[in-house]
Amino acid sequence: MHPVTPEIPDITLNNGVDIPQLGFGVFQVDPADTRDTVRTAFEVGYRHIDTAEMYGNEVGVGEAVRASGIDRSQIFVTSKLNNQYHSPSDALAAFDRTLADLDIGYLDLFLIHWPLPEVGDFVETWRAMEQMLARGDVRAIGVSNFHEHHLDRVLDSCEIVPAVNQIEVHPFLTQDPLRAYCLERGIAIEAWSPIARGKILDDPTILGISERISRTPSQVVLRWHVQRGDIIFPKTSHRDRMIENIQIFDFQLTDEDMAAITGLHRDERTGPNPDEFNWVPDA
Repeated sequence: MHPVTPEIPDITLNNGVDIPQLGFGVFQVDPADTRDTVRTAFEVGYRHIDTAEMYGNEVGVGEAVRASGIDRSQIFVTSKLNNQYHSPSDALAAFDRTLADLDIGYLDLFLIHWPLPEVGDFVETWRAMEQMLARGDVRAIGVSNFHEHHLDRVLDSCEIVPAVNQIEVHPFLTQDPLRAYCLERGIAIEAWSPIARGKILDDPTILGISERISRTPSQVVLRWHVQRGDIIFPKTSHRDRMIENIQIFDFQLTDEDMAAITGLHRDERTGPNPDEFNWVPDA
């Protein structure tokens, strides 16, 4: 099983754990297809998988990891706490279910999926996350979709600084103030929806750079993320697109290209604003 790309670089999190900067996301991957899709990603060269209890496909991810033949220590797996389990006891039980569904021995990273300020006290949820880390069944803990004011509450009230904040980031939503806030505090940025669900790929600036350097629009945007220091995990079910997305480590964008892409920011989200999102799935 030989990767088709140069080695993917790691980013070292604030507790010393290394995470591959490029991973493979399984959001909206059918649970019935997850095992085979993730195995294909492993064959192509990915070693970082991002899932969530909410996605319903943790079992398939675990099956793929166990069937891969790759040493467990060489694979990084992230999952996330589902929204209806914010009370500490529910959070701890949900974490145990995730461990059981994955059945891969331990988890590399576990995140609070959404802050849900109207649903529960995420500070108490974070204290439960600290207990999970102390148990030794997860190597790092973090948050997802947290704004500065959410993080302020965690940092003011808790012992452990989140290792990552997984947020929507792409050239139409650069999140520069939030990124700066996090990086100043040692919180790594993971970018979900890194190509704005495809909306960015027809932008004339992206197309112009793509044509000039003979790279696809997706590669240009993903390379922009990498050079900014974002951790990314684009999702696709197609092997050729998996290969395309992973082949971004053998070229550089110029400073002018980076600035032009960053200049596309227009504060446009493809998903909900965390301050307005309080959806809780059926129990």
